[in-house]
Amino acid sequence: MKSEVRARDEEYLLLELCRLEFSNEQLNKIRSLVTVISGWNYFMNLANKHGVAALVWHNLEKCQVHSGIPEEVVTYLRSTLMISLSRNTFNTESTGEVLRLLNTENIKTVILKGLALENSVYGSSGLRQMSDVDILINRDECIKARNILISNGYESLPVKSFFHKLIIGYSGKHLPSLIKNGTSVEIHYELFGERKNILTKILYDSSYEVEIKGEKAWFPQAQIFFLYLVKHLWVHEMNNESQLRLYTDLIVLIEKYYDEILNDNLLKYASEAGMSEILAWHLEPLRDMWGVSFPGWLNDFIDKCHNQDFINKFFFFLSSPKNNPPDDKPGYYRQIIRDIPGFHRKVLYVLGDLFPSVSFMKNRYKCKSIWTVLFYYPHRVGKILWLFK
Repeated sequence: MKSEVRARDEEYLLLELCRLEFSNEQLNKIRSLVTVISGWNYFMNLANKHGVAALVWHNLEKCQVHSGIPEEVVTYLRSTLMISLSRNTFNTESTGEVLRLLNTENIKTVILKGLALENSVYGSSGLRQMSDVDILINRDECIKARNILISNGYESLPVKSFFHKLIIGYSGKHLPSLIKNGTSVEIHYELFGERKNILTKILYDSSYEVEIKGEKAWFPQAQIFFLYLVKHLWVHEMNNESQLRLYTDLIVLIEKYYDEILNDNLLKYASEAGMSEILAWHLEPLRDMWGVSFPGWLNDFIDKCHNQDFINKFFFFLSSPKNNPPDDKPGYYRQIIRDIPGFHRKVLYVLGDLFPSVSFMKNRYKCKSIWTVLFYYPHRVGKILWLFK
């Protein structure tokens, strides 16, 4: 079902450029849009906000439509590609060190998100902008892996509270970030929620071996990886921090692994993860805005779950990526609690949320004095109400 909401030409052009492959029809649409656009500064700023400026510049050159674009816009977009390539090269080098340290202890390391996508589908050309290095480690070895990195010069960001330290391997989906020489490493141990841990295990076990900087690593197989990226995108939307870059990841994966992703197992795995509606809602804009062709059975599934509010929010997100607070933040909070195994761990998580460390509170509420921090602790108690709404 197509939405009747109208976006600006600059926004439609941005959507069209968020892919790697182009049909003749898509090329003609891009050429037509370029001739009518006047708000190039708006287009440039929007590409930057959505984290796709590097890819956008690459595709403007690839489609040979950049000659009529103002020089200052060209210069800026070109520079983002150079910066992204430099950053990705740096992160790849740093990942080599992480892998060397973990391989020495025979810890299997699956590369996730940006670095896996950059090297598996984007072509290692700086097209997938990223900041962190994300890895998946078996839960039984994640603390060991963390300690190995810390003993080799990585410094951990502080844990939110004393209570969260007691459940550090169960209070979320990854451990606190580890920082060294400008590289941030996140060790993930869960991707889909504790009650659906089988999908994390499938992704981990089915990953295929690759080599990064002379070190053994693993990349996820396409279908479970795709589902994880949909779930990851939804989590970012719930935290009001999403970007078009995350939708683009889905597009380029489908472009390369269409048959491996779009088969009967997709809906089966989505159901097991409790994310059938989430999947349908995110497939709809891929079909209706990017023109991805889905099989009939998948179109039926999408139409059955159609949510016009989600489509309207997508258009608002397109023009304003950072101003989309979720409608049901209490519901999302309750989902986080449900995903934590064991009643005692749930209690410890809530206590840690209500009474975070002073250092966390200073950073969260921009306080300089411990006395000022004390005034904000009663504000945290409001989260208890979220559990019962």
